[in-house]
Amino acid sequence: MTSPDAIETYYRGQGLAERIFTALAKEGHDINRLTPEILAPHDEFHVGGMAATHRVAARLGLNPSHHVLDIGCGAGGPARAIAAAHQCHVTGIDLTADFITAGTRLNAACGLAALVSLHHGSALDMPFEGGAFDRAVMLHVGMNITDKPALMAEAARVLVPGGLFCVYDVMRVGDGEITFPLPWAPDVSVSAVETPDTYVTAAENAGLAVLEQHDGTAAAAAFIAHVIATKPAPTPGQPPDRFRNLAAHIESGILAPTELVFRKAG
Repeated sequence: MTSPDAIETYYRGQGLAERIFTALAKEGHDINRLTPEILAPHDEFHVGGMAATHRVAARLGLNPSHHVLDIGCGAGGPARAIAAAHQCHVTGIDLTADFITAGTRLNAACGLAALVSLHHGSALDMPFEGGAFDRAVMLHVGMNITDKPALMAEAARVLVPGGLFCVYDVMRVGDGEITFPLPWAPDVSVSAVETPDTYVTAAENAGLAVLEQHDGTAAAAAFIAHVIATKPAPTPGQPPDRFRNLAAHIESGILAPTELVFRKAG
């Protein structure tokens, strides 16, 4: 059972806000005049980065009238990318307050404060009215949430009837031991990787029908190549780099970045 406090502590300890602003300054950017494209290397942490964000968004048939929810929004990278590309309003929620503080500042720097709003809170108890959103996304978040039935029930609650929800998570697709660290967890205590079938069953029980399922292993080839080229192989007695370890799990067929698209009944 993963603990919300342990998860927030893990991500807060990475010092994301400070790292983003320091990196942007070193790159010569005016941190008050940014774009989602400039920020993408720093705030799109899922496999495939911004390209994957746009791929997920394309599955939802977005237009400017839609209100989109980003569950587990981090510092708001995908939310900003979706809002800028589709001119729709995006609301994000994340368990880590540091992410929300940084993301709100980045929204303003991108000129997107009117379209993107970020909130501190839990995906299992969201402070939104039922039926508040036309669409929802969740990118690399479920790997930290053990209670998939509660997660899917809450996503279904806040969607309008007929609303669409696209999940893009790393999921177990083959046999074999999952070893740590991985990008979302230093050890098994904050990891909740599950199979696509587990997600689908939880979603169906919450009134969400699965429309599509896509294995993103082929699309992850560039990610794997980049990791192997830039992350050092572990030395004897040292743990592997967390991204290199993820790449190894994907290459071996144990894990795969997976997209699931659901529609709420009604």
